[in-house]
Amino acid sequence: MTVAEPLWTPTEEDILNGQLAKFAATLDRSFPTTPIGFDQLHLWSIENRGEFWDALWEFCGIIGEKGSVLLENGGQMPGARFFPEAKINFAENLLRRKGGDIAIHFKGEDKVERSLSWNELHELVSRLQQAFIKAGVKKGDRIAAMMPNVPETVAAMLAATSIGALWSSCSPDFGEKGVLDRFTQIEPVLFITCDGYWYNGKQIEVLEKLKKITPQLGAKKNIIVPYLKRADQVSNELPNGVTLENFIEEFAPAPVKFERLPFDHPIYILFSSGTTGIPKCIVHSAGGVLTQHLKEHQLHSGVKPGDTVFYFTTCGWMMWNWLVTALASEATLALYDGSPFYPDGNVLFDYADKIGITQFGTSAKFIDALRNQGLRPMETHSLSTVRVIASTGSPLAPENFDFVYSDIKSNVHLASVSGGTDIVSCFVCGVPWKPVYSGEIQGPALGMATAVWNDDGEPVQMEKGELVCTKAFPSMPIKFWNDEGGQKYSAAYFERFDNIWCHGDFAEWSERGGMIIHGRSDATLNPGGVRIGTAEIYNQVEQMSQVLEALCIGQEWDNDTRVILFVVLADGVVLDDDLTKAIKTKIRTGASPRHVPAKVIAVADIPRTKSGKITELAVRDVVHGRIVKNKEALANPEALDIYTNLSELSS
Repeated sequence: MTVAEPLWTPTEEDILNGQLAKFAATLDRSFPTTPIGFDQLHLWSIENRGEFWDALWEFCGIIGEKGSVLLENGGQMPGARFFPEAKINFAENLLRRKGGDIAIHFKGEDKVERSLSWNELHELVSRLQQAFIKAGVKKGDRIAAMMPNVPETVAAMLAATSIGALWSSCSPDFGEKGVLDRFTQIEPVLFITCDGYWYNGKQIEVLEKLKKITPQLGAKKNIIVPYLKRADQVSNELPNGVTLENFIEEFAPAPVKFERLPFDHPIYILFSSGTTGIPKCIVHSAGGVLTQHLKEHQLHSGVKPGDTVFYFTTCGWMMWNWLVTALASEATLALYDGSPFYPDGNVLFDYADKIGITQFGTSAKFIDALRNQGLRPMETHSLSTVRVIASTGSPLAPENFDFVYSDIKSNVHLASVSGGTDIVSCFVCGVPWKPVYSGEIQGPALGMATAVWNDDGEPVQMEKGELVCTKAFPSMPIKFWNDEGGQKYSAAYFERFDNIWCHGDFAEWSERGGMIIHGRSDATLNPGGVRIGTAEIYNQVEQMSQVLEALCIGQEWDNDTRVILFVVLADGVVLDDDLTKAIKTKIRTGASPRHVPAKVIAVADIPRTKSGKITELAVRDVVHGRIVKNKEALANPEALDIYTNLSELSS
């Protein structure tokens, strides 16, 4: 349940000095800088999409030729084209700034800290670009990377997209099959990887894994970036192996050359989580990514030149792609690689204080873990520069909204956001003109016709339903790779409602115009034919100090579905009859009688994806004796064994 009193309200000074107010002032009509004013601005932005994105282009100073046509076939999904005459280069927009100021900070778990200036970043991109071209890379080729979140990864992406090549990345903790399931589909001409990485205080070597991966990828070059100081050894043992140093050594820095290409020229191939089969290869466009991210960074998050933007992410999560675009706003990137809890949960806040992070982004799971560990950063850190704390990855529970303001920072804009890899951006996100209420995302993103529909395809308010987008937007994928005719693409988003993007989230508008995400639609529960979001159950049970984490599924039982709740308990806690009763009572009173699980079962671990999301569908498959098609997508696939043939579920 949400509360009526806001946790945070922006001051008039915050609003008037913010980027959103400055943008609104450039428009032909005026909007009051109030919550109602934002609603009016949002309505204008979706009713006048061409004019809105045109105004954003001008406000953000997008580099390129815009053309005279703003939107073509605007009523078609798929089929709409934004700026169909435009010519831009993604990397040119991200590398607009030069000079000796810092472009990228980096902190690694191995205690290494370093930075690149804008000039140094340009130089590294230039040398990589020249080396890529000599290696035969051309427009439309794919470059794949299995890399930690280090500056070289950003530079390689920029070099690839400067040429018009497509970039695709994952993190080095992916298993052999996970890497091959992704990259063999796109046939990269170059493969960039590392000689190992650090996690939780340990050096993790990757040579044996690379010996199995590289022959099957068949890249012209396997480029090894040093991290454990073993690049020479690793490159010598791989086919077509070469260290990064040797790959670029013959090229002196020169001005980076940018090939301007159509607005919808592809730059990224991102992958679905792959927990229900081979990952889908989602192809995103330069213009779609650039415009959406500029909007979300500048208008919704207030990012401006000189800010320092951090998001805790790996190179296998779309938030890495989101983060690096902050360069286009002339902001400094703050990269971190390793465990966010090594040596303890203060490491990211230490980093924030040391370099002056202004936007601190993380996952809902990280915030929940901080709360469960009893950490209070407010008492140990200044965080004076942090203006925005952003959270995504899964719904942020109400108690964790409260925790941010009571234990992390009281005067901060907490921006819970929700979108996905499919759109590499957000449908709903932070709104600088609106208060923050516990348990609610503040509102819809500008330019996005976000709605909630019932099963009959009717829009609903304060009622749970499908999260949809009723009008085309720039960051819709261009296509799925190897999907001739687009059948898989259409089936993924437009099969439920014709010409309407159906995202697959179970959502609800609040009475204040905020959004509550109740979980994925395909993970909703249907006891007695009533749809229930799993997040509604988590929001109750994870308030209890005895419970560290929970996972909920629907088990097919007696011609119906019964709710099964798995809980990971705090140290020393036993799931006895009293605790089981307390859990059920908490859910009954905080949610409803229909949410009460038929069974509560203690488990030692909960399986999750590489980006930290719990995998309800995989557990549901195991419980029902079905094969989990792609365990390589999981960070801890061994946890699935816990759920096999549980005696508690046989009666």
